[in-house]
Amino acid sequence: MSPLKKTILFIHRWLGFISGLVVVIVSITGCLYVFQDEIQDALCDYRKVAIEQKPFLLPSQLQQIAFEYYPTAEKNPVIGYYGNDRPAIVMMTVPKLGSRYIYLNPYSGRFLHDENIDRNFFVIVEYIHLYLLLPPAVGGQIVGWSVVIFVVLMITGIILWWPKRKSDRKRSFTIKWNGRWRRVNYDLHNVLGFYACSIALILAFTGLSICFDWVTKGINKTANLGKTYANEERIPVSDSLHKPQTTINSWDKSYLYARQHSPQAGMFVLYGDSKKAANTVTINAYYTPLHYYKSDSYEFDQFSAKLLKVLMHQSKSAGLKLNDMNYDIHVGQILGLTGKIIAFLASLICASLPITGFVIWWGKRSKSKGKKVKQVVHRRTHKQVAMK
Repeated sequence: MSPLKKTILFIHRWLGFISGLVVVIVSITGCLYVFQDEIQDALCDYRKVAIEQKPFLLPSQLQQIAFEYYPTAEKNPVIGYYGNDRPAIVMMTVPKLGSRYIYLNPYSGRFLHDENIDRNFFVIVEYIHLYLLLPPAVGGQIVGWSVVIFVVLMITGIILWWPKRKSDRKRSFTIKWNGRWRRVNYDLHNVLGFYACSIALILAFTGLSICFDWVTKGINKTANLGKTYANEERIPVSDSLHKPQTTINSWDKSYLYARQHSPQAGMFVLYGDSKKAANTVTINAYYTPLHYYKSDSYEFDQFSAKLLKVLMHQSKSAGLKLNDMNYDIHVGQILGLTGKIIAFLASLICASLPITGFVIWWGKRSKSKGKKVKQVVHRRTHKQVAMK
């Protein structure tokens, strides 16, 4: 092995020790989370409703029903309409109880379910995946930089694996299942790592975009070739000095406007915070329920419901579209069920790599110790024979 490859192997080995455990945890939780919508739909009957030929209740009506259950909840909850066959959800923060999701029939307002979202299995899995259940400021950094190290490991691993001769390539691309267990483990580490590399790098980069704001900005800037778009970066504010004399519900009026101007959208999410006068009412209209790529975004004055900013999907820059696509790419659903299966298998392989890599290192370590013992025994035996 050349001095350069020895250096790369040293880097690969020790970076693997540093990040291995975190990579295993993040990869396993990623596997679990990929199919969370399908699993919850199969287990929770309140996630589906019968389609009715009438309009949904307005946000103010849904809020009123939800506040009957939790009168002390903080104002301005998040409201989600998740499709014609799904319930509306009012997401509330209740003192001493935490975050509650109130599931309501969007046509009648009938109560369906009250969920403590902090105890939802897949939310816990997501928190482990993102923060290792540590405070976000700490856990997010640990996970993020471990993923950065993992990217370096994938690159150095490919360099170390790449066969020198054409005759070695066939052997390098296949697993010798009938070999000794150490050979099988070696092939699992190298061959599976190679096949999963491209998908794993995509998952890693999209994960880094979730962890680090500078990655998101970098993707945006790169995709836009350095060009900036003033309307996308503009932050609108509500005008508290010109409140309408007649009382209006800005959430209802804003929702109806977004519904009218994004008729193709299947999911609407509304949020706002009246604690600050400058805050706005924001509505994201997603074209496909539970998918976040194609969407129109609206921001309204919280007092008058005047439209302050709109970003239609067709008019968004390439960088913003790519960032909107980030979650769907990360979980594989950008390609539907096939994409989710690919993301699941790639994550499973990523979880196995630190384990098989450690077994390789341990085997070589044990082998080298065995050689040293044999050498010592040989020297002692030779010395005894010479003395005789």
